[in-house]
Amino acid sequence: MALSGKLSTEIVIHAPAGKFFNFVTKSTHHIQNICERVHHTKLHQGEDWHRIGDSVKHWTYVIDGKVTTCKETIEFVDEKNKTIKFNLFDGDISKQYKVLKVIAQEIDNNNGSVSAKWTLEYEKINDNVEAPYGYLELYDKNTKEMDAHLLKA
Repeated sequence: MALSGKLSTEIVIHAPAGKFFNFVTKSTHHIQNICERVHHTKLHQGEDWHRIGDSVKHWTYVIDGKVTTCKETIEFVDEKNKTIKFNLFDGDISKQYKVLKVIAQEIDNNNGSVSAKWTLEYEKINDNVEAPYGYLELYDKNTKEMDAHLLKA
């Protein structure tokens, strides 16, 4: 069994083009007020929530029915391709994964619709750990809740 891999999911969103990407790159501190499974987030290190490589956030959220914690940094933002990559580490993450990277991308589809694509790149600590399917479920639900919020905003 492979210790590393990739998983992805793509969700059609209804918010106007650019709003989802803008929210994920510049307003993640509001997610705890919008998404049911995100209980708390705080700036752990740095002065700016969205500074690449400098800011460290501490998250508390629910995965597979269990309260889970981790820290997160932003690795890169590609404005042109509406892509952001996060590194999740420490807390409960380090008990299961050596590496867990999350890539969020807003995609303008040819038919005029917009999608949010989440890709997880991971390396498990051993063969007994399941691939991070619970995270795909979390991002799917969070995306729908963020989209509903952005439609109202």
